[in-house]
Amino acid sequence: MRPRAFLSGVAFALAQALSFAWAQQVDKVPSVGVLLTSSLTSPHYQAFRQGLRDLGYIEGQNIAVVAKSGEGDTSRFPDFARELVRLNVTVMVAGGDQGLRAAKEATGAIPIPIVAVACDPLDSLVVSIARPGGKATGLTCISSELAGKRLQLLQELLSPLTRVAILYNPDDGNKPWEYKQSQEAADKLKLTLRAYEARSSVEIDEAFTRIVGDHTQALIIFSDGLTTAHQKKLADLALAYRLPAMFGFREFTEMGGLVSYGASNTAMWRRAASYVDKILKGSSPGDLPIEQPTRFELVINLKTAKTLGIEIPPNVLARADEVIE
Repeated sequence: MRPRAFLSGVAFALAQALSFAWAQQVDKVPSVGVLLTSSLTSPHYQAFRQGLRDLGYIEGQNIAVVAKSGEGDTSRFPDFARELVRLNVTVMVAGGDQGLRAAKEATGAIPIPIVAVACDPLDSLVVSIARPGGKATGLTCISSELAGKRLQLLQELLSPLTRVAILYNPDDGNKPWEYKQSQEAADKLKLTLRAYEARSSVEIDEAFTRIVGDHTQALIIFSDGLTTAHQKKLADLALAYRLPAMFGFREFTEMGGLVSYGASNTAMWRRAASYVDKILKGSSPGDLPIEQPTRFELVINLKTAKTLGIEIPPNVLARADEVIE
């Protein structure tokens, strides 16, 4: 036998053995399949795992967890979701609107409950927020409804402010609606908005070149799978181009971004573990209300502000939940 053919045979046998081992594991304990937009080392996925541990679940003993990461590429979700269905997971946890859509399409008539963790309205995918119906429930950070507040905060930080760029991923169907909300708020605040699209890491670079070339004063980045997975890159680019930027999650500010305002992504993922727990104990996902946040965090990176030559007004600093120095 040729060496290459032999190695291919070994690799195939190993894959089959691992698949069989997983199948045996999920037959013995409940299993959770996770669709992630970010990496397996991301703070929010680790928060989910910690949430399971806090509820008494120990991976490999009384629960099995298999996570699939698109690393910002949500086009891989349909294949990942179908793979999790083939593994016969007990519950599926899906990140974002795209994750929930992929999970629902992959499961079809198969009664696998779905817990979604998204930052967009889920109304089109469930019967209602209070009583989702069907097999999906979850949590939303309702980031789209914060569009006006973010513009107002930028205006306070950077007075006088007239021109603001919006960077978003057009492959996320909710973002045009979020931009419409931002435009309505901008009209009231007498601000001029311009939208810039990016579907990939390369297109993020291209968008920043255009944004800076248009002499934009500030940038708001809409949260979705792509931008959340590239928060560090976005923070670095904004600093390199000396562009004041705002995002929805505090991790962006911790990575060097100027300011963030929104619900805690890690807290949502930690809470997702409690939804998994309820479903495993017999609750129907259709009877579990979609959880919406009641608290939003304003985080300011003072070091970045100084680098950009921005003096944060005292009244804004006083309202901040955290100031990174």
